[in-house]
Amino acid sequence: MKTYIPLLFLLLILISCNNQAEKNNILQTRIDSLENKLSETYKPGFGEFMGNIQIHHAKLWFAGENQNWKLADFEMNEIKENLEGIQKYCSERTETKSIGMIDLAMDSLSNSILKKNKEMFERNYTNLTNSCNSCHQATNHEYNVIIVPKNPPFSNQNFQIKN
Repeated sequence: MKTYIPLLFLLLILISCNNQAEKNNILQTRIDSLENKLSETYKPGFGEFMGNIQIHHAKLWFAGENQNWKLADFEMNEIKENLEGIQKYCSERTETKSIGMIDLAMDSLSNSILKKNKEMFERNYTNLTNSCNSCHQATNHEYNVIIVPKNPPFSNQNFQIKN
């Protein structure tokens, strides 16, 4: 009977090890499957973020021109979110490293919105636009020139404040 106890103990250890190896294989299969799905998950490209920034840049102009400061602040935050998206999802792009060159212009424009000062807004908006173009030039995208918009990007939005 005493000889069976060590054999029984050894058998339990082998079964336990086998179960652990099986669990590890199942977990590794699940990890591999999730990594494959993650690699195929959609992520926006640099151009999509820039297109969104361009839309919000234009909407920001009309909000500021109409002294709709809440909307102007909202549009500034949309631009910031898109810039953060570029840094998060497009970190491998060399252009991403240059985005910080517009930070000072963004801060100045945010300050003019906070102060609700239209003249300061116009000056700082132009500065932001010029900073965007400087970034485009520095990253060999000089052909992409941004201007102060002449027409609202959408005909179905009222940029005036309703009293």
